[in-house]
Amino acid sequence: MSGAPPDAEAHEHTHADVSGGWLRAAVFGAMDGLVTNTALVAGVGGGGAAPRAIVLAGVASLVAGAISMALGEYTSVKTQNEQLDLEVEKERRELERNPEGELAELIEMLRVRGVDDRLARTVAVQLSRDPETALRLHVVAELGLSPEDKPSPRVAAVSSFLTFGAGAVLPLLPYFLGVPVLWVALLCGGLGLLLAGALSSRFTPRPWWHAGLRQLLFGAAAAGATYLIGAAIGVSVS
Repeated sequence: MSGAPPDAEAHEHTHADVSGGWLRAAVFGAMDGLVTNTALVAGVGGGGAAPRAIVLAGVASLVAGAISMALGEYTSVKTQNEQLDLEVEKERRELERNPEGELAELIEMLRVRGVDDRLARTVAVQLSRDPETALRLHVVAELGLSPEDKPSPRVAAVSSFLTFGAGAVLPLLPYFLGVPVLWVALLCGGLGLLLAGALSSRFTPRPWWHAGLRQLLFGAAAAGATYLIGAAIGVSVS
């Protein structure tokens, strides 16, 4: 039986927000906070520093890193959005100056996507009657970005600030809770990396254990390197 599918087969579905600017900033912020402070604690602790010095260095790193990450994300996303605005205006001027050439370009875009020549021309002409619709189509096709779905610099900055701080505080928790033992702090950092990697797998096709172990390996490599450097410097200074 032809025609529209029955109501029982029709259903709505949703997609994750991949353009809001918060997800990349959150993942990057959490991972950076965890790796940075786990490695810092390993390096300062490996050098023989007292627990008080480790906490002081870790808190300073947390605050400075969170602010730096937030400012960096804001500037990065803001710059990307401003560049997109410039490209949109460039495309708008081109549509005004050379409408026939842009129409031919739109027809070709449809053809390479499998629409036959006659239908491609008909659709392109119809869509080009609305300049804003034509502009959006050209921008998305040529730049791969939608001018209506620009990520928010503020959301990215706040997300990065909060998640960096949350990640960076984990290896310091044992010291705050009265357990000033280096291996316990490193264990907390490692568990945080494993958990953060596993959570990030919800947004990817990879299994949770793969993403978790990958982040744990990255963090272990960084912590191992800084521990050895800290131990070497501590021995030479002493």
